Amino acid sequence: MSDPLDERDMAGEPLAVVAREAGPYLESLRDRLVHDGTQDALLDELDGPLPAAGDGAVAAVERLVRIGTRAATHSSGPRFFHFVVGGSTPAAMAGDWTASLLDQAAGLWPTSPFAARAETAVLRWLKELFGLPASFGGVLTPSATLAHVTGLACARYWWADAHGVDVTSRGLAGLPVMPVFSSGLVHVSTRKALQILGCGRDTLRTFARDDAGRVDLGAMDAALARTGGRAVVVANLGEVNTGDSDPIDDLADLAERHGAWLHVDGAFGMFAALSPRTAHLARGVERADSVTADGHKWLNVPYESGFSFVRDRDWLSRAFGAWGAAYLPDADDERINYNMLGPESSRRARALPIWATLRAYGRDGYREMVERHLDVAAHLGDLVEAAPDLELLAPVQLCIACFRYRPDGVPEERLNDLNARLGEALLADGRVYAGTSTYRGMTVFRPAPLNWRTTKTDVERLVDVLRELGAALKD
Repeated sequence: MSDPLDERDMAGEPLAVVAREAGPYLESLRDRLVHDGTQDALLDELDGPLPAAGDGAVAAVERLVRIGTRAATHSSGPRFFHFVVGGSTPAAMAGDWTASLLDQAAGLWPTSPFAARAETAVLRWLKELFGLPASFGGVLTPSATLAHVTGLACARYWWADAHGVDVTSRGLAGLPVMPVFSSGLVHVSTRKALQILGCGRDTLRTFARDDAGRVDLGAMDAALARTGGRAVVVANLGEVNTGDSDPIDDLADLAERHGAWLHVDGAFGMFAALSPRTAHLARGVERADSVTADGHKWLNVPYESGFSFVRDRDWLSRAFGAWGAAYLPDADDERINYNMLGPESSRRARALPIWATLRAYGRDGYREMVERHLDVAAHLGDLVEAAPDLELLAPVQLCIACFRYRPDGVPEERLNDLNARLGEALLADGRVYAGTSTYRGMTVFRPAPLNWRTTKTDVERLVDVLRELGAALKD
């Protein structure tokens, strides 16, 4: 088999292979290991020399699905708690398949009014979901990091404009360092965005009043006064080790008083706005100049889904539009060219899985899911506090529980090594998947149960497996 044209009359058959295997695979996620190390040998089958004559589409896809369903890390299942990763709801997964089926060039209105209108719709729905003003501009991005790039690029343009410089045409040469302030809760993706933008990863200054990273408002206030107000303040809604958050309303007050730009990192914490129990954590987000959120976390859509919202939508076009290419079309409020509002030129129709899942489950369905995950995380915290050999290290506020294994008789100086080895053992075991992090100098577990399938039973199993493996290591 060589030319794909030879298969023009059977183009649907490779898709049928995936569809046939999808049902059994998805049903198996309830019981299968999250990762089975014995399947690693299968990965060698992905490699080898490029074939001169191909196998044909059906044979190639059958091979890929056979390897993938056995050797992949099954992160769409209910017991993947590593990092902060959701899954894909049934509607979102089908929406993503639709995006691949239709293969729209989603950056320009003339190439796909369908994709552009879908993106406009989901951005409006997301603003309603999060309680952001309808007047905010927005764009979908491949990730929270690129959403940070988008929002902070607007901040950079705003800041350079105050110095009389059009940074999109002249760059940063000759300008001073843009002041960027945050608490100790700031995520590495914010620093990476500053690195990408040429502002410098390590120019961001943190103001923390304790070793947990909570913001020192007085120190930040004084630093803002020294800048004359032209600075960027980054507020963090949902920190990845504990779920802790900055007081966004207080930071909005600071930014307003000094005339600073307020950027909110709400990668997963924005979903706190959906529950009456946690909505207070998101209070003040509506006052931000730019807001970042992530879809492949708590929204449970496939990977490569981020959101960037900007209070003044004109900043998006100033930071990313005006290319001066004659073949590119003009746009208006109805016919939007989203590739002129964000960092990508070529874009897939990533709005489709978001549209499908929001249409399928609505505001009430997502509120119920968030409430369930809050209950599951709180239950995990209760299990940890009840276990004699586990230690809860921070209050459970959102969808993360931060704790460590601390059996009797093990001195403090050995606990970090013991927990690091326990983390390795847990990942190798594969029944549940949760790695370690560092919090206040301690090696800790910080599982994040936010998959739509996850229930209290799954975190009970996590605690049982951890204690079982920990007892074997301790002895």
